[in-house]
Amino acid sequence: MSLIHLFSRRLYLRIWLAVVGGVAVLTLLVGWAWRVAAEQNAQPLVSQGREMVLRNSAGTPLVAGLATRVPGPPDEGLELRIESDNGQQYSLYMAPRNHRSERAERGPRGGPEAAFWTRPPFGFLWMLGLVGLAVAVGVFPIIRRLLGRLDVLQHSVQRFGEGDLAARVPVHGHDEVADLSRQFNAAAARIQTLVQSHKSLLANASHELRSPLTRIRMGLELMGGSSQPSPAFRDEILRNIAELDQLVDEILLASRLDAHEADVGTIELVDLVGLAAEECVRVDADLDAGTDTLEVNGVAKLLRRAVRNLLENARRYSQGEITVSLRRSTHRPHMAEVRVCDHGPGVPEALRERIFEPFYRLPGASERAGGVGLGLALVRSIAARHGGHVSCEDRHHGGSGACFVLELPLQPPPPTPQ
Repeated sequence: MSLIHLFSRRLYLRIWLAVVGGVAVLTLLVGWAWRVAAEQNAQPLVSQGREMVLRNSAGTPLVAGLATRVPGPPDEGLELRIESDNGQQYSLYMAPRNHRSERAERGPRGGPEAAFWTRPPFGFLWMLGLVGLAVAVGVFPIIRRLLGRLDVLQHSVQRFGEGDLAARVPVHGHDEVADLSRQFNAAAARIQTLVQSHKSLLANASHELRSPLTRIRMGLELMGGSSQPSPAFRDEILRNIAELDQLVDEILLASRLDAHEADVGTIELVDLVGLAAEECVRVDADLDAGTDTLEVNGVAKLLRRAVRNLLENARRYSQGEITVSLRRSTHRPHMAEVRVCDHGPGVPEALRERIFEPFYRLPGASERAGGVGLGLALVRSIAARHGGHVSCEDRHHGGSGACFVLELPLQPPPPTPQ
């Protein structure tokens, strides 16, 4: 049972056994075919009956007639039955070759008689057996080396399953095993990034949730046993509860966006100009929509959330008016471009990617009112869900500030009727 278990768990042993078995079967088939061919070649042409003339040394015919072979194994000699023209029958017997003469018994050069396993057909079978054994011994290290990478892959997968998310497989060559190793490494990297992102989300969420809860607790303690709390305390508690509710909502939305299989809403045709106009009215921002019709396929509530987060971010840091412009991208005409520009302090170039990380805020921004560092991260996730992209640039038309550019794929125009 242990041997069967070993073969069932080792692919290289099964492949090696299959090669050895194939060589053995091939050897037996070739030996059998050679034996059959040898027997057929040993049969004389007179097996179906043929004229035969037996002459003496002077050339005088002694016996003439039709000769036929008497059936029998070739290793017992050859017997011919000759029927002459006058009806008499004769029998001619020829002993096997190894009994013909002393010369034959002692070999072609008078040496000792060859061993039986070196004479046909045993010699050929022994040769095939040696070839099969050489193949079996020779292919084992080759197969073991080729499939050794599968063992490395197996150990790496086992380590990854046990919790070592940094486990990777060395990639050698360009065959199927190398391709499988590359795919495992890519999948492991994605899983590691996702797990680390969730851990970071959990840690930061715990910290951010603790702040409003602490303020609510302090407010309740300051109120003490007063039956009529002051409006200031009441407003402060309500503000903290609203902040807590917003934080929980953003954390849940971020988790759903990370889980690609989660249902985040119905995809429909959304008019970006109308959506942006409604959000600009809410925060009193200037809208420059141009004359293009910009429609995208997406989840309306998510796209509205993305535009709203950009506007809220601009209002939080801006020291002047906010401008929203909608255009068809000049570099990629199939993309719609939503540009939200403010007059704030701007974003340093080295941090323009980091600001889209969850819970990341610019240095000194944590003391400002509002915001927990999830707004821009949600914008990036929403853009990615819709096949788009978001980036941060400098304000191009004078003054300080930053511009956030949200690009979304446009709805393709209907086909032109032929």
